[in-house]
Amino acid sequence: MTVIDDFVAHNLDYARTYPGPKPLEPQKRVAVVACMDSRLQIFPMLGLDLGEAHIIRNAGGVITDDMIRSLTISQRMLGTREIMLIHHTNCGLSTFTEDEFDEQLMASTGARAHWKAESFRDVDVSVRESIRRILQSPFILHKDSVRGFVADVETGQLREVLPAE
Repeated sequence: MTVIDDFVAHNLDYARTYPGPKPLEPQKRVAVVACMDSRLQIFPMLGLDLGEAHIIRNAGGVITDDMIRSLTISQRMLGTREIMLIHHTNCGLSTFTEDEFDEQLMASTGARAHWKAESFRDVDVSVRESIRRILQSPFILHKDSVRGFVADVETGQLREVLPAE
């Protein structure tokens, strides 16, 4: 039996207590962009329930072209008005450089990726860069409530990072 088989079996229990359908548009009209790190439990961390927010995740929670795409759809088609970024301490993206990653890919595949890993050394700088990318995007409609945070993976507490001036 695989781990995925275990997940499918667990889903049967989950489906028995599933609360039923929710509206397509998130009730709280917020999109949360977070790292994919398995230590971040976004719903309990923010006191969210199903149907209340869009949760969009990637490595590092960094704003890439695909995140702009998702946020644009979230705002323009599904009614969100606020954006919350959640990066975190002890992130895997802070353990290597772009050059190291690029060389590793080239050595093992013989090709260079058409995208960047978006590695970073300073999580606060990464949050500020993500905020900047959102604020500069012509596709994002609502920019008056874009806020960035760092989650401490040891305590679960959020710390706000103010944008660069």
